[in-house]
Amino acid sequence: MVKGSAPNPVRLAIIGAGIFARETHTPALLRLAERFQVVAVCSRGGESAAALAQQFGADVAVVATPAEVLARDDVDAVDIVLPIDAQAPVVADALRSGKHVISEKPIAPDSATAQALIELHSAQTGQVWMVAENWRYEDAYVRAAEVVKSGVLGRILTVHLTHFAPMTPANKYYKTAWRRAGGFPGGFLVDGGVHNAAILRLIAGEVDSVTAFTTQANADLPPVDTLGAALRFASGALGVYLNTYAAGTPFNAPLTLVGSQGSLRVERGRLEITRNDGKVETEVLPAMTGVQHELAAFADAIQFGVPHRNTPQEALRDLQLIEAMLRAANERIATNIL
Repeated sequence: MVKGSAPNPVRLAIIGAGIFARETHTPALLRLAERFQVVAVCSRGGESAAALAQQFGADVAVVATPAEVLARDDVDAVDIVLPIDAQAPVVADALRSGKHVISEKPIAPDSATAQALIELHSAQTGQVWMVAENWRYEDAYVRAAEVVKSGVLGRILTVHLTHFAPMTPANKYYKTAWRRAGGFPGGFLVDGGVHNAAILRLIAGEVDSVTAFTTQANADLPPVDTLGAALRFASGALGVYLNTYAAGTPFNAPLTLVGSQGSLRVERGRLEITRNDGKVETEVLPAMTGVQHELAAFADAIQFGVPHRNTPQEALRDLQLIEAMLRAANERIATNIL
């Protein structure tokens, strides 16, 4: 929080009462009670909205539609946590309303829709819009970016990110049918992939070219569920990106960067720096902190005008990176080497 006299809490309405709103946004907002006053909850399911509202107090209104939320004079900002295929029109209406907006990632189902939303936002004055990419606020990833920027690793040569997230019936997100309906391009590879794009860009910098392959290993995860890509970063570093939702492993696969003077491994809550002289430094940091940090930054942006990391432009570039990989996979020219 920015130092100084404490302003009144931001009067917030939550639009959406699904898993992520209940299990992640709500606990973070309860811990930030001095920064936010939740005044309304809106969801297509009235019972889920009522249950969520009760966590913030008996006076919290249960509202039937986003339009009703946006018409309320007691709402300064909205926290939009809706399915990808339904979120963009609500974000557009919220931007037109002039209220401050934090909306879940990805910014939109595709970059064309995202561009239209950014143009809409640019017509507003003084309105904060944050896209809730919580990995860009995770302590370990922020620290890793600082390490790379410090030059302790020398020139970054290679970057390797592998992400396994088995989307089986045992996974709670599998039960959200919209994620498996094939209603937005890229499916889980976009929904979860923008997290990976965010930390790649945060830590290793921009990617200027890609080649890729995709496959669908599980028929229940359309349109594709596994992606492998080779990346060339603007710095000249080469990278490998592997992401699958079809299967998992019992072991961790940290983001690994190799530089001319040392290497770095980082995952949520932990990073390890190994210098060329053999010296190893390990840092243990709080994990799963990103949502609370980004919400606090959202309040800082509204109340004090402090810039935040999760601008719509950053979110668009996250989405464009995943789109570029999927496009490269669709348009590839394979070269046989055997």
